[in-house]
Amino acid sequence: MTEQTSPLMQNLRRSGVWFVASVLALAASSIGLSRFLETETPTVSLALDPLNVNALTGEITDDLNDTSTAPDLDALLAKAESALRFDLADARLYSLIGEIKYRQGAKDQAYEFFDQARKLSKTEIHALQRSIGRSIETGDLSGAVGEIDILLRRWPDQFPAIAEGLPTILSNPDGYQAVLAAIRAAAPWRANLLVALGKTPEGLDFANRLLLDLTGSSAPPNSSELSHVIYGYIRQKEYDQAYRLFLFSLSDQERKLGGYIFNSTFEPVSSGKPFDWQVGDQSGLEVTFVSSQDAVEGEGGATVRFLNTPVKNTALQQYIELPPGSYKISLAASARNLKLPKELFWSIRCVGPTGEIARFNIPEGTYNRQALSQDFSVGPAGCPMQLLKLETAAIAESWRFRYVGTLVMHKLSIERLSS
Repeated sequence: MTEQTSPLMQNLRRSGVWFVASVLALAASSIGLSRFLETETPTVSLALDPLNVNALTGEITDDLNDTSTAPDLDALLAKAESALRFDLADARLYSLIGEIKYRQGAKDQAYEFFDQARKLSKTEIHALQRSIGRSIETGDLSGAVGEIDILLRRWPDQFPAIAEGLPTILSNPDGYQAVLAAIRAAAPWRANLLVALGKTPEGLDFANRLLLDLTGSSAPPNSSELSHVIYGYIRQKEYDQAYRLFLFSLSDQERKLGGYIFNSTFEPVSSGKPFDWQVGDQSGLEVTFVSSQDAVEGEGGATVRFLNTPVKNTALQQYIELPPGSYKISLAASARNLKLPKELFWSIRCVGPTGEIARFNIPEGTYNRQALSQDFSVGPAGCPMQLLKLETAAIAESWRFRYVGTLVMHKLSIERLSS
């Protein structure tokens, strides 16, 4: 005989199922909310789910990074060790325990945890940073560079954190060779390295040496890398060194364009380097370079087309290096319907306090291969390098002063006059 279940028992059973389901749903909701909050508010996230390791590591990391309050290292260590019992494969926990022990002065134990963290994850960021520091301290500079390469391939935004250790590494022959080998192998942090080195006189010497050693390799320096270092020398007012590096970087084809003005015929081979033509970012004009071989009706050179709008500041510029003496700057130019309400002119200024040493204006109108020139001199002091610019006299972008027409500059050259 089958026992009949009373309506009361059926209701209780249904209520029990509902209760369990509700608890499970609430738990799932808490876990989900905890995951949502784990990055921004790890403390709240942990209150919702004490087993959320992401939130725990975030909270401990925030406490360790808080410079306003000294962290309770013993309490943080207890939290990390407790979490480790539930997750023995999380590299971050080993790394955090290592960091806490490091700050407590137990460095040997700390590095054991850092090493374990890296066994579990070779890109664990905190363990890598400490390992790099230890490698530098112990003189294993080749090992330090290998660890830096791993760190920056995974965490490229960490370059500033290791930048201050670079001079120490590069000062050592083994460290220098390790860095050179890494950037020859197209390390993704190569550009950041050269930019950082270009900010100090000591770093510039290393950057220059690296560029020279990269020349002729399977990964020669590109124009951007060379420009960073050349600009670095200019900022440090080491003008001769900047110009020598520029000359050294020229290809056989580019050397044919040499002179007091580089690429005086405006061939379309701009490298972007400071001693080559720099085209200004102007909305009111267009600048194009056309080879004389490709030109129509002999109008090769730099074409500047004005778009019937105000034009302010620079259209073209180039750094030049003229020794003291007397010179003539000459321009062969053509124009079509050129209207210049606030003047258009070439100027030569000393890089430094001396200021402008030469200027000649471009005439308005329509003309063909008109010859323009201006004599000037460079004094014996205070003008080690100059800046050549094509610019307007406009101070403000007023629509009353709109530039119209086309200017074609066939050749711009500087020759030294006999004294």
